Amino acid sequence: MVTAEEDFDAFARARTPALVRTAYALTGNQHTAEDLVQEALARTLLAWPRLRRAEHAEAYARKVLYHQQVSWWRLRRSREYPTDVLPDRPAAEVAVEDRLDLARALDVLTRRQRAVLVLRFLEDRSERETAELLRCSIGTVKSQTSKALARLRTTTVAGILDREGQASS
Repeated sequence: MVTAEEDFDAFARARTPALVRTAYALTGNQHTAEDLVQEALARTLLAWPRLRRAEHAEAYARKVLYHQQVSWWRLRRSREYPTDVLPDRPAAEVAVEDRLDLARALDVLTRRQRAVLVLRFLEDRSERETAELLRCSIGTVKSQTSKALARLRTTTVAGILDREGQASS
């Protein structure tokens, strides 16, 4: 018979990579993403006896992930400063320039706008689900999505034009 500890261990091993991807999309920083996942898994372990099924556990862990991210940026927003230096990341199949443009574009978004885009487009959540997870109204989700996409469009276009202007010089 599988103990609760073994059951949680199997859950954590299986779902950590997906949780880290989501956390990275929320934070833009690998180390912060790993810290966020560690906190979410620790809280999920405490709630494990109540969760009973793996799909409930994943939903709970993701909700903790989103709420913890919001709490962290609320605490740190007055102490953090933007930087021009992006950490090195291995390129997958996307061109380095495109990844840098995307990173720069995401950096201009507010934390809430980034969270809304991650939930809506990476996690494929509905407006209602996103509003519930972020504890805001559906109207806020809609307006933050609109503002974030508009900001991404202008930032991405500017980055591409700058890169093409440098190439032709």
